[in-house]
Amino acid sequence: MTTKWTVDPTHSEVQFKVKHLMITTITGNFTSYNLEVETEDDDFTRAHQIEFTADVDSITTKNEQRDTHLKSSEFFDAEQHVLISFKGKSFEPSGDDYLLHGDLTIKGVTKPLTVNVEFGGIVTDPYGQTKAGFTVSGKVSRKEFGLTWDAVTEAGKIVVSDEIKLNCEIQLIKG
Repeated sequence: MTTKWTVDPTHSEVQFKVKHLMITTITGNFTSYNLEVETEDDDFTRAHQIEFTADVDSITTKNEQRDTHLKSSEFFDAEQHVLISFKGKSFEPSGDDYLLHGDLTIKGVTKPLTVNVEFGGIVTDPYGQTKAGFTVSGKVSRKEFGLTWDAVTEAGKIVVSDEIKLNCEIQLIKG
């Protein structure tokens, strides 16, 4: 039997981290996103649909000037590329955790991506809703997706690293 799951945005977060000047890490979030999953019964290893989208315009790093720059054509080009998307292809056991394989599309460029997934379990909340929890982590090269803006300081330090770390806390609602 097919089971449909949707993201619970009040108990989830989609976060990324990037090195700035190679000495500190800046954290950003997407505040508007969607995730829909279809499984056979409650078995996520038998998922046949995993579709995630994030609204580029919802990016926030708690710095308005930086957020505006990230939405510009030098980075995400939010006017032309409204969404970031990920379509999962397979969810496979890997030790005590899982690997999620799929295709990530940013700024019109699609590349394969594998992320690590820690399955937190399935529970029924106090309101009778069945929920499943996951921690998702991975890394992407921003330049592979056309986010190539770069600058170098007078001392030769890179301003923004190529590697972006992903960290998502996801709670799904069955139904």
